[in-house]
Amino acid sequence: MFSYKPLLKLMIDRDVKLTDIGLSSATRAKINKNEYVSMEVLDRICSFFNCQPGDILEHIPNNENKKLPG
Repeated sequence: MFSYKPLLKLMIDRDVKLTDIGLSSATRAKINKNEYVSMEVLDRICSFFNCQPGDILEHIPNNENKKLPG
């Protein structure tokens, strides 16, 4: 699972709201629920903040990931 907690922290640090980035209300809801958003949305966010995906996402292992081989 991925969390957008780093994005939310970055937004607080820079005093930016999701509406300032120009995201739809549906996309804003997905981010607030840590749900999937498209690569296009991630690209738009990274361009807005001039950052890398790792600056706005963090991977949180779950039980299913632990069962995968490798």
